[in-house]
Order: sequence, then C-alpha cells, then structure tokens
Amino acid sequence: MMTSALVVLHVLLCLGLIATVLLQSGRSAGFSGVIAGGAETLFGRRKKKKLDRLFAQISVVCAVGFLITSLALTVLR
Repeated sequence: MMTSALVVLHVLLCLGLIATVLLQSGRSAGFSGVIAGGAETLFGRRKKKKLDRLFAQISVVCAVGFLITSLALTVLR
C-alpha cells in the first residue's frame, strides 16, 4: 500500500518537474532575442522574470521530492 502511494507521488512529481522545466524560458533567447530584444524591454520583461523565478522554485521543489521518492522506492523494494 505504501509503495503504491509512493509510486503515484513519484509519477506526479516527475510530471510536475517536466512541466515546470518546459515552461521556463531559456537562458539565451538566441537569434529571435536579437531581433525582438527591444520589444521585451518595452512590453514588460519583469512579469516574465517573476514567472521564471516561480517556475525555478517549483522545479527545485519537484526535483528534491523526486530525489527523495526515488531513494525511498529503492529502499522499499
């Protein structure tokens, strides 16, 4: 019973980690950032930074939870 609950939690953490990593913007915008770089400063880059910070924190929490559940599942099996 406990193993099943840990597996479900592990899968949910895995999906959450994947989603938050994919929702984060890249460190460098590449060629499109060169072209549209001025528009980002005019139209509010701050909102995006706050979202990136939030996604980064959520991904850290999911990663730590994923690590803990991985270790727990290894010990229990």
